[in-house]
Amino acid sequence: MNELDWPEGYGRRVMAEVDSTNAEGLRLASGLAGPTWIFAKRQLAGRGRRGRAWSDPTGNFAASLVLKPAEAPAQAALRSFVAALALYDALSALAPGADLALKWPNDVLLGVGKLAGILLEGAGAGARMDYLVIGFGVNLSHAPEPGASVIAPISLRAGTGLQVEPEALLNHLAHAYALREAVFADAGFGPIRAAWLKRAARMGQDVTARTMRDEIRGRFDDVDENGNLVLTTPDGRRTISAADVFFENEAG
Repeated sequence: MNELDWPEGYGRRVMAEVDSTNAEGLRLASGLAGPTWIFAKRQLAGRGRRGRAWSDPTGNFAASLVLKPAEAPAQAALRSFVAALALYDALSALAPGADLALKWPNDVLLGVGKLAGILLEGAGAGARMDYLVIGFGVNLSHAPEPGASVIAPISLRAGTGLQVEPEALLNHLAHAYALREAVFADAGFGPIRAAWLKRAARMGQDVTARTMRDEIRGRFDDVDENGNLVLTTPDGRRTISAADVFFENEAG
């Protein structure tokens, strides 16, 4: 399979306009027979983590992948790292030499700016999930106003001078995701975690993690086998399951 072939076993739905590709994925999930990509040329009401709005002007990228995981919810959620790696792979192929890095838990950086975000949503109870929707938003042509973003956004065009069409990114991303998903299915989180850490931003440097309850400063040393952020602080190692991470010059 060359890099532009659509991966076998994955469906594709292309829409001219939608409120949110994740919302559409959630609406369609119960009726889908297998993993399916939902791509919109225009997204009107995109959203990010913790209910934040996600701006998506024409020329940017919005797509979601709907899956029906076989694993327990905690294991299925590790696909956040699978998705981040796949997006890194796709962007690297389309923008060779770009200064890309992965930021825990689910962002792709270009230099010091936020290029892309990933949002996981799902439904299920007990030991199994009914479905999982992985949303991808990439600033290909335009960067929105900073707003409440932890890191100022940047577009691929502004950062590299390259104009990448959203449809081209969809093909590369679908291909890259299928490859990374196969590794996750066959070998588990271990190789995904190792590959993610090699591409992680600010490894070994001090960061600030802000949870809903407190603020923790420490050296970013690891992501553990459950996908948690691991910081070394003056009080010892801290394991953090959910937080916004600020780099030292942004923690202010």
